[in-house]
Amino acid sequence: MSMKPKPYQIGFKALQETYNTNEFKEGLSTKEAQKRLSENGPNKLEAHKTPKWKIFFRQFNNMVIYVLIAATIITLLMQHYSDAIIIFLVVIINAIIGYYQESNASDALDKIKQMLSIEATVYRDGQRKDIPAEDLVVGDTVFLEAGDNVPADLRIIDSDNLRIQESALTGESNSVAKIADAFTDEMPLAEQTNMAFASTAVTNGSGSGVVVATAKDTEIGKISAEVSSVKQRKTPLMQIIDSLGTNVSYFIVAASIVIFIIGLIFGTYSLPVLSLAVVAMMVGAIPEGMPATTSVILAKGVSDMAKRQNTIVKTLPAVETLGSVDVVATDKTGTLTKNEMTVTDILIDDQEYQVTGTGYEPVGKIVQNGKTVEISERLKLFLEAGYQANDTTLVHENNQWIINGEPTDGAFLTLYHKVFPYGQTSTYQEVDILPFDSDYRYIGKIVQDADNNRLLFVKGSPDKLLEMAQKQDNNFNYDYWLQKVQQFSAEGKRVIAVGYEKAPNDADEVTHEMIVDGLNFLGLVAIIDPPREEVIESLKVMRGAGVEVKMITGDNAITAKSIGEKLGLADEIHAITGPEWDALSAADKIVAADKNQVFARTTPSNKLEIIEALQENNKVTAMTGDGVNDAPALKRADIGVAMGIKGTDVAKDSADMILTDDNFATMSSAIKEGRRIFDNIKKSILYLLPISFSEGLIVAYAILTKQEIPLQPSQLLWINMVSAITIQFALIFEPAEDGIMNRAPRKTGSKLMNRHDIFQMTYVAILIAAVSLIIDIYLNKQGVGEVISSTTMVNTLIIGKIFYLFNIRTPKLALSKELFSNPKAFVFVGLMILLQLILTYVPFMQGIFYTGSIGLTEWGLAIAAGAIVLVITEIDKLIRLQMNR
Repeated sequence: MSMKPKPYQIGFKALQETYNTNEFKEGLSTKEAQKRLSENGPNKLEAHKTPKWKIFFRQFNNMVIYVLIAATIITLLMQHYSDAIIIFLVVIINAIIGYYQESNASDALDKIKQMLSIEATVYRDGQRKDIPAEDLVVGDTVFLEAGDNVPADLRIIDSDNLRIQESALTGESNSVAKIADAFTDEMPLAEQTNMAFASTAVTNGSGSGVVVATAKDTEIGKISAEVSSVKQRKTPLMQIIDSLGTNVSYFIVAASIVIFIIGLIFGTYSLPVLSLAVVAMMVGAIPEGMPATTSVILAKGVSDMAKRQNTIVKTLPAVETLGSVDVVATDKTGTLTKNEMTVTDILIDDQEYQVTGTGYEPVGKIVQNGKTVEISERLKLFLEAGYQANDTTLVHENNQWIINGEPTDGAFLTLYHKVFPYGQTSTYQEVDILPFDSDYRYIGKIVQDADNNRLLFVKGSPDKLLEMAQKQDNNFNYDYWLQKVQQFSAEGKRVIAVGYEKAPNDADEVTHEMIVDGLNFLGLVAIIDPPREEVIESLKVMRGAGVEVKMITGDNAITAKSIGEKLGLADEIHAITGPEWDALSAADKIVAADKNQVFARTTPSNKLEIIEALQENNKVTAMTGDGVNDAPALKRADIGVAMGIKGTDVAKDSADMILTDDNFATMSSAIKEGRRIFDNIKKSILYLLPISFSEGLIVAYAILTKQEIPLQPSQLLWINMVSAITIQFALIFEPAEDGIMNRAPRKTGSKLMNRHDIFQMTYVAILIAAVSLIIDIYLNKQGVGEVISSTTMVNTLIIGKIFYLFNIRTPKLALSKELFSNPKAFVFVGLMILLQLILTYVPFMQGIFYTGSIGLTEWGLAIAAGAIVLVITEIDKLIRLQMNR
C-alpha cells in the first residue's frame, strides 16, 4: 500500500485535485470558502488555562496537610480553639506558598495563539482581497510579499525571489529561498523549500501558495498540541520531598493510632484528654515546617540567581533541579552560537587571510600568520565588492549591532567596517542593483566612482561565479578554487564567491546577461555562525562536573558537528540526523540519545523525542532553546531554559528558567548554585526531622507511662514553625562546599538519606527527647509547677536545635574555620533566642502558649542539654572523618 504523498511532493495539477481548488489565480468562491470554514473551523489556535481556584485547592492534596487538617478538626471539636487556629494557619500558609509557585508559571499556548497572522491576502472569486487570517481555509490561494507573516501552511506555487525567515521553527539561521517545484523524496522540515509555514516571516520578494493546513494542522499548530499535551515531570527534589513527607506522615499516623489504642486499653486518660495527647503527638512529629523551609531556600536561590547571574527562574523547584542535571540538551543557533554570521577566512589569489572578531560588531582585524595585514589594492577592491553587492543594512541600536536583511550580507558589512570605520562613506555610489534571486543565486550592483567609472560587483554561490570566471579567463584554475570551496564546506563554513566586471559608463541597469557572460574573479570568503567564546569555558566546567551537553539543531550535520568540535562537546563527536533518528525503533532511540552528541536536521517532534529518550535512560535533563520549535522539548525537560533576548515568547513561556543575557555560560554557575541549594535543603531536612520526631517521642512516652502530657499542641507547633523560619533559615546562606563541581550528578532515583543519615536522625531524636524528659522529671521532683516545667522543655528543645544546627551546617567539625563561613547563622540564632524570651516572659504569649517565666536554673539545664547534643554528634562526625581518611 503506497503512502499518501505529502504537500511538498505534489505537482501543480495534483495540488488542484487534492485540495479541490480552481485555477490558482481564480481562487475559491466565497460560497465554497464559507462551506469549508463551517466544516473545518477557523484558522486559529485555542489555548486552555487552569482556573486559579483549581491551582489553589490543588495545594491541599498532600499527606502532611491531610494530617494537619485532621488535627485542626479534632482540636476544634474539643474546643481548643487557639490550638486549632494555629494549626489551621500553618495549613493555609503552606497552601499560599504552593499556589504562588504554581500560578507564576505562564501558559505558553497563549503566546503560540498570538503568533498566527491577523490578516491574509487571498484570491477569492478571481479577485485579490484582504481577509481575517482566521477565515482562511484549505485550498485558498494566498499572496505573500516582504514584511508579511505567513498565515497558514502553504505549498508554494509561484516565487519571485521569495525568501522566508524560519529560524524560530527550524533552527536554520539564514532566511530560506522558496521555489515552486515538487520534490519526490522524503525531506526534513528545514529542506522543504517549496513550503511556507504559519508564523514565519517573509524577508524578500513575493509569491503565492495554496493553503494545505490551517489551525491545529499547521506545523505551529502541531507544536501547540505538543506543548498542550506534554506532561511536566515532577522535579527530582519534589519527588523526594513528596515521598518523604508521605512516608513520614503514614508512619506518624500509624504510630498515633497504635498509641491511641494502647491508651484506650489501659484507660490512662479520659477520651478527650487522650485525643488531645495523640493530636499533640501528631502535630509534634509531623514536619510541617518542611514545605515552608524548602520553599524559602528555593526562593532565596531564585533571588540570588536573578541578582548575580541574569537569570529568571519561574518555578522554585527548577533552581535545585539544575544541581542534579545529567544532560544539557541545547539548541545551536543563538544559544551555543551568536546567530550572527561572521567572516572567518578570506582567500584572494594564493593569499589566505584570517579575520578576528565575531558577530556583527565591527571590531576585529584582517590578519595573516597572526599579523595585521596592509590593505592592498586587490584586497580593498574585494572588500568594496562585498560591501556594495549588498542590500542589507547594519545599525547600532540599544547598545547592540543588528542587521536588517540577510545574515550573510550582514557578515560582509561587518567585515568592511573592521577595516573602514563605521559611518565612513564608500568611494562608490550605487547606480543599480540586481537583488539576489534563488534561481541565479547571486546579487549584482553597478556602482560608479568619483570619475564616473562604472563597475559591476557580484557576490554569490561559488558554483555560479567559478563558471563565470572560467568563461572570462581560459587559464582560470577552476579545480584549485573548487577544492578550496570543498575544504571550507567540510569545516562547516558557508562559502561565498566575489567577482567584478568593468561596466560601460552609460550602463544604468544590471542584467543577468552582463554577469553570466563572464566575470573577473576576486576570491572567496568563509562564513560561520561563530561559537560564543564564553560557552567553551563553561562546557569544560560542566564536563568536569559530569554533565554531558548535547546539541540539537535544525542545521545540517556537517556544520553542527564542526561547531560541536570547536566547542569541545566531547572528546569524540557522534552525530545523527532527524531522518536517521525517525528510522530508529523506540529502544534504538534510547541508545542513540545516549551515544550521540549532535542531532542535526531535527524537527520539533525529534527534539521532544530526544528529551524523552534521555529521560527513559534515567537522565535528569535540561533543555535550552530560543525558538518556537524548542517549546515542546522545553516544557517536557526536567528543566527548560530559554534565552531572554533572542528567545521567542513561546520558548520563554514554556521554560522554567530564562537567561536574560542569552549567556549559555550561566548554565555552569547555575548548576553549581543548584547543587548548593540541594545540599542546603538536605541539611535542612536532616536538621528538621530528628527535632520533630523527638517531640513525638516525648508525647508518646508520656502516654505510654501514664504521665501528664508535658507539651501542648500549640507549643509543639511553635517549636516546629518558628524555628523553621528562624534557625533553619541560617541554612539558606550556607556557602557551597569545597569540590562541589567535581562531584558526579546525583543519580536519578537515589535516596535523600544514606544509612548514616538515618542512624544519626534516630539517635539525635532519642537523645533530645531523653535529655528533655530527664530535665522534666528532675524539675517535677523539685516541685516546679506544670507550666514552668513545660516552658523549660520548650526552651530545652529550642536550645538543642541551636546546638545541633552547628553540627549539621558543615561536614567539617563545628569548631573548625567553617564556624564563621556563614555569619548570618549567628543572626538567626540571636533572633530565635529573642523570640524564646518573648514566648517565655511576655504575658500575652504566655496566655496563648501556656508558658511561664523561668529562672537561671532552668536556662542552665536547657543549655547543658544542648551542649550534650552537640558534643555527641561531633564525636560521631569525628569518627566518620577519621574513617574516610
